[in-house]
Amino acid sequence: MSLLLDTDTCSHYLRGAPRVHSRFIQHMGRLHLSSISLGELYTLAFRAKASATFLRGVQNLLHEVQLLTVDHDVAYQFGQVRAQLLDQGQPVATADLLIAATALLHGLTLVTHNVQDFQNIPGLQVVDWLVP
Repeated sequence: MSLLLDTDTCSHYLRGAPRVHSRFIQHMGRLHLSSISLGELYTLAFRAKASATFLRGVQNLLHEVQLLTVDHDVAYQFGQVRAQLLDQGQPVATADLLIAATALLHGLTLVTHNVQDFQNIPGLQVVDWLVP
């Protein structure tokens, strides 16, 4: 199974969460990261109270994952899913939906602790590495 890591999962990994660290090792070579999540991680790294080690961790993370960019195909998937959700009265945050569209397009399971943010997205497979 190939996986797309959500921002929160990467943040836990970078902060040394043992459960997440062991899963990284277990799934090495099958881990992907959206450029949207990378931007969110850089935001955390550049906050006033962030440590310099967090920025180095983000940069090192790029050696452990395959980076997936938002391109035309992701935008198309995003538009299809967002239109469906809006027609059903279920708005989803733009960044979350771009991450979900990336997972759907590439046939990846999304790894997140924020399961509720993605629960209404049709066809999206979600796992949470922070629950036993």
